[in-house]
Amino acid sequence: MLSFESVFNAFVTILVTIDPPGLAPIFLAVTRGMTHAERRQVSIRASIIGFCVLALFALAGSAILTMFGITLPAFRVAGGFLLFFIAFEMVFEKRQDRKEKISDVAITRDHIHNIAAFPLAIPLIAGPGAISATVLLSGSFPGWVAQATLVGILLACLAITYLVFVLSQSIDKWLGHTGRSILTRLLGVILAALAVQFVADGIKALAAM
Repeated sequence: MLSFESVFNAFVTILVTIDPPGLAPIFLAVTRGMTHAERRQVSIRASIIGFCVLALFALAGSAILTMFGITLPAFRVAGGFLLFFIAFEMVFEKRQDRKEKISDVAITRDHIHNIAAFPLAIPLIAGPGAISATVLLSGSFPGWVAQATLVGILLACLAITYLVFVLSQSIDKWLGHTGRSILTRLLGVILAALAVQFVADGIKALAAM
């Protein structure tokens, strides 16, 4: 039976790797010039696509690893290092600069009608960090009930992301530059601690094999 702690840790891990507050200014940048209704459509489509991608890896992540001959402990160590790198970027404000570069490229190449799929859904929502975290967590949620719980956690995180997109203009004004900086660094420290735990658990499992 799943404990509240494991469910809560999974929720925090996925939410932090998606980083909805950090996506708010990017969402505003790539949808500039759109009406409120058009922005709502983009936010719905991006959230649905992002959820579908992450749910696929939540349900079939282990099978995908097996197909490539990768053990879950090995992926746990590699994913932990990747999450730690993302946490490092968040603490030192490197991730926001990278996201802004991605959004600028998308505007010129894919135009407005495609931005829900790229760059919003992939790679900003369902990026390497979120996918890695989802696959790692799927190994800790065995059985259909646990897998359904993980999908429910993903749905809750994407619902929050959708709300942030809808309210992005108000949230961005309310947080301001200082508020965004503090929140991003705080979430980065939390993610770093979770990443270290992933690596430690992976090394322990590899040693026991």
